[in-house]
Amino acid sequence: MLSKRDCLDYCDLTDDEIALFAQYEHLSEHVAVTVACGLIQTDEGVSRMDHALAEQVNDAMRDAMSNTMNDALDPEKLGKVEHVLHVYVQFRAAHPLAH
Repeated sequence: MLSKRDCLDYCDLTDDEIALFAQYEHLSEHVAVTVACGLIQTDEGVSRMDHALAEQVNDAMRDAMSNTMNDALDPEKLGKVEHVLHVYVQFRAAHPLAH
């Protein structure tokens, strides 16, 4: 049986990408690794992964901006936006979308 690390190495995905995909799809990370490794093999799958990670960026940004009318931005939420955006940028660099 392949380990999580074996799968990630095979499909060139990171732990962070899997964690965000799992969160988006409401899957355990163990299941998300299997699904993502299958998806990443096709252009359509790369597009689906791209969409999921982009939505995670949007969700983090919306969360950081919520309730800011009377309060300062929460540094923890801004840190999450920075992290999620960094993961997304790395994914796009490693897995460009076919055009």
